[in-house]
Amino acid sequence: MGFISVLLVVLGSMMLFKPSIIWTITESWKSNDATEPSDLYVKSTRFGGIIVTLAGLGGVLTFWFL
Repeated sequence: MGFISVLLVVLGSMMLFKPSIIWTITESWKSNDATEPSDLYVKSTRFGGIIVTLAGLGGVLTFWFL
């Protein structure tokens, strides 16, 4: 459980600070021009990164304190 929580924190941080890497890995092949992610994609990925990071931190804190 602790490993998954740490993995969520790492993935969420990457989504929060580098959404273009997530776009390159998951979505760039779907675009005809494939130049860069849209503003909406960046904002929604950052929001998702916040949620995933918080979930991972909750898991880490639960693992340490319980």
